[in-house]
Amino acid sequence: MAANDNSARALGIGEVAERTGLSIDTLRFYERENLLVGPVRRTAGGRRRYTESDVEWLLICVKLRESAMPLAELRRFAELVRSGPGNEAERHALLDAHRRRVDARIRELEDCRAVITWKVGVYADHLARGEAGGLWAPTG
Repeated sequence: MAANDNSARALGIGEVAERTGLSIDTLRFYERENLLVGPVRRTAGGRRRYTESDVEWLLICVKLRESAMPLAELRRFAELVRSGPGNEAERHALLDAHRRRVDARIRELEDCRAVITWKVGVYADHLARGEAGGLWAPTG
């Protein structure tokens, strides 16, 4: 087989779980929810067999989910990929909208980090001076 043939070696569900960081239960869930772009092959005994292409797709799914892409959008993206060429503009629009949401969340988190950094500095200053004056204390 060619060196770039992604189907050359079948992988078991445990190996795919290890390589993707997804649990076996999550891999089964992804299959039930139609989040994969191809059918998961089975052995004569019914064991799932994955390809390198499946792993590559799952690694993309991991990043999309870690960045808070809703399952419905991930499902739609998988549907578009499964349906083949001709819908690239819709795929692009879906991913671009998600990227914009991620960018907005990053900006929000940067604002949060700035407040935390400021407050860490306030505490460091007070600790260096050996005083608690000016820090919030319970009242009442």
